[in-house]
Amino acid sequence: MSLLMHTLHVDLQERSYPVYIGRDLLSDPQLLARHVSGAQVVIVSNVTVAPLYMDRLRAALGERSRVTEVILPDGEAHKTLDTLSGIFDQVMAAGHNRNTTFVALGGGVVGDITGFAAACYQRGVNFLQVPTTLLAQVDSSVGGKTAVNHPLGKNMIGAFYQPQAVVIDTNTLQTLPRRELAAGLAEVIKYGLICDEPFYRWLQEQMPRLLAREEAALAEAIERSCANKARVVAADEREAGLRAILNLGHTFGHAIETAQGYGQWLHGEAVAVGMLLAAELSARRGLLPAAEVTALRELLQEAGLPVAPPGDMTAGQFIELMGRDKKVVDGRLRLVLLAALGEACIVDDVGPEELQALLG
Repeated sequence: MSLLMHTLHVDLQERSYPVYIGRDLLSDPQLLARHVSGAQVVIVSNVTVAPLYMDRLRAALGERSRVTEVILPDGEAHKTLDTLSGIFDQVMAAGHNRNTTFVALGGGVVGDITGFAAACYQRGVNFLQVPTTLLAQVDSSVGGKTAVNHPLGKNMIGAFYQPQAVVIDTNTLQTLPRRELAAGLAEVIKYGLICDEPFYRWLQEQMPRLLAREEAALAEAIERSCANKARVVAADEREAGLRAILNLGHTFGHAIETAQGYGQWLHGEAVAVGMLLAAELSARRGLLPAAEVTALRELLQEAGLPVAPPGDMTAGQFIELMGRDKKVVDGRLRLVLLAALGEACIVDDVGPEELQALLG
């Protein structure tokens, strides 16, 4: 029996949609029927998640005239244009029309590539996010960013394309590897740092419960994270200004992921190091007390996250790769720093010398 704990709304006028959070929701036929109205469905998953949840989701979707399962390899290394093309090959071979609904069943890679496929197929079809990792539940499934990676940069090819709904089944976190759970906690911590100091303080107190996967604690962390993201996305859907604060640590983190090879570091692991570097830079600029940088390092370590960049990565590599980031505008690198706990700020005056001193 499903248990709907919370429903949030991402307010984007005609593109608004609900975010459902609860137990056993991917097995709830009535909930899914609200957002998968056509007779044709494409379910995109991967080789790790599909054996766990595909049969349950198919049963909940009920009888359809055409259901195609697309099973991808697992991992960030496969978030590519070649994989995207393979999805189109299977969907077109099966004869799906523009009334098809794409359903993303998996983590952030599956959600990103499925959303991009839905945005492109016949110039746009409906899609549903069913995220099964903590990172996807609190971050990538909400907000409509879809993309694939390129060897020269992460998420460089994509589109803003909103889902019909996000269905977060908290039970999926019970099968999540510990490393993946920690990666998701990095994004959870981010929301406290950028716009919700009380939530950050709550996380400092409740981290043991989250690591123990206590249902009530996880549900609250997911709800508060999604509520924060929904509020920011509603104010700035296409990242013209405010939404950029969601990228705290990401410019450093994307450089790590690109340099190391996609999938060697999990996204949340790279973001954790990036957030700590951003906090350290904030402290060096007199924006944040040094004691808060120490406290953040301790919280990340408690969550099981790395707190130092890869040992073989040079400051020069960071600076080169950060210079290719999507957030570079007119040759100026924009970074998200912390004006205070719970208050992010965007700066565009960080030069190579300052980065060299931070990273060297």
